[in-house]
Amino acid sequence: MPESLAIDRAFRFFPDSGFDIVAPMESSDAEYIAAVLKGDVSAFEPLVVKYQPRVFATARRYARRESEVEDIVQEVFIKAFQKLSSFRGDAPFEHWLMRVAVRTCYDFLRKYQRNRETALAEISEEEDRWLDSVASSPAGENDDPDAARALVARLLEQLSPADRIVITLLEIEGKSVKEIAALTGWSVSLVKVRAFRARAKMRKLLGKISREKYL
Repeated sequence: MPESLAIDRAFRFFPDSGFDIVAPMESSDAEYIAAVLKGDVSAFEPLVVKYQPRVFATARRYARRESEVEDIVQEVFIKAFQKLSSFRGDAPFEHWLMRVAVRTCYDFLRKYQRNRETALAEISEEEDRWLDSVASSPAGENDDPDAARALVARLLEQLSPADRIVITLLEIEGKSVKEIAALTGWSVSLVKVRAFRARAKMRKLLGKISREKYL
């Protein structure tokens, strides 16, 4: 089983949820932020309404239960409100907010990390068939997007919080190394090391599944 090929194939089925890194901050955002900083607490609500779907989508990358997702989203906006005075306006507000969101998700993973080593032995029939299709058809004629995404999610749950954050941002959301460094606050070199380590871990885990299947 070509583990690196299988992982690359699986990642193709995740839609890009990135943002334009060079877009200027919208004037409406600036007006709402200015109003909040002047004491108008209600002016923060339009920002929540506008960016809540984006924050929910990010939180769902890292939490299983909807109650956990809701807790993460609530925490993100509480932090954003409390730290709003630190926003300098030299980049779009969404970028600043997503840094808060990613770091909140990282804190969540570190706090609630679970040992799920046994989950690898419980792959579904669909995931099992998808692995067979990768082994028999490297060109990908018989791909099953749902099975591929499910298998990637299973592998990601085995990674450390830092490795999971990096691989999710890099491979699923399509962020560059520099963008990931900006979102996480880590150095570019550290992001590269963690990305390499995370992919190696995923290949090792997929190799374990393959050995159990074909031996």
